[in-house]
Amino acid sequence: MSRRGWIAFAAISVIWGIPYLFIRIAVRDGMTPPMLAWTRVTLAALILVGLAWRAGKLDSLRGRWRWLLAYAVAEISIPFPLIAAGERHVSSSLAAIVISTVPLIGALLAFRFDHSERPTPTRALGLLIGFSGVIALVGLDVAGRADELLGTGAIVIAAIGYAIGPMVIKHRLSDLDPRATMGASLALASLVLAPVAAVDRPRTMPGAGAIGAVIVLGVVCTAAAFVIFTVLIREAGTSRATVITYVNPVVAVALGVTLLGERPGVGAVAGLLLILAGSWLSTGGKLPPGMVRWAPAWFAKGAELGADSQRASRQRGAAQEPLSAE
Repeated sequence: MSRRGWIAFAAISVIWGIPYLFIRIAVRDGMTPPMLAWTRVTLAALILVGLAWRAGKLDSLRGRWRWLLAYAVAEISIPFPLIAAGERHVSSSLAAIVISTVPLIGALLAFRFDHSERPTPTRALGLLIGFSGVIALVGLDVAGRADELLGTGAIVIAAIGYAIGPMVIKHRLSDLDPRATMGASLALASLVLAPVAAVDRPRTMPGAGAIGAVIVLGVVCTAAAFVIFTVLIREAGTSRATVITYVNPVVAVALGVTLLGERPGVGAVAGLLLILAGSWLSTGGKLPPGMVRWAPAWFAKGAELGADSQRASRQRGAAQEPLSAE
């Protein structure tokens, strides 16, 4: 993968590790999932459509509206409200971990729909290692109450949509300007979500935390992120691009533990290391420039988190409650 691809990979890995925290804050502070999704999408659409219009790129969309709608539904209209609905019942950490199954789903779909993306043995091994890390992270958290299972199921459906979306971009929309592609897709998704959001509105005015969360989600995690993600697909291909969902949980779990008081299971550190190893193998097994210098810090931090997880494991039971909706 090129240096530009690695920069895009690093940026989007962090940016898309953040939304789970802000989604959790927004739904906790009064936002309904459809209204959260619609507001986030509409804000991002206004930004990107405006940028595309100023650059004179909107004319390039002629004849592509069917595929833009397909992408909008698969990547935005279905996943966004489902993730928000799921986070009413599961922690932000667990939501991010479930979404990290996207590369595995994408690889399975590639066997049928994308011959150029069929994984090599090394990349397939990386996918399996990464998925084993997901299993280690989840542990027994999903095997609890019925509402947790339903919340997890909603997020799994969102993950399937996230796996389909990049395939549409690669095969039907990759030659278009990212601002025009994403701006139009977000505008279409806004139209699709509007009726549902109008029906399922918040009963009271959401708090300042929810409003701030929506702004971050719309501007940073949607408008900026979708443009960067399109660049990543062009540079690295669909399967490698979706491997970011192996790295996102690292950011999401750290934020959930630090800011929301969530307590992942004792397999968290092992799972995180497996996810990082799977990401590395799935992107070709080569370290990006400069990674050798700071990679040891990851493992030192992993050892520190491991000690914390072992201490937390002795207090499971009552300490598991933060993973459930309040």
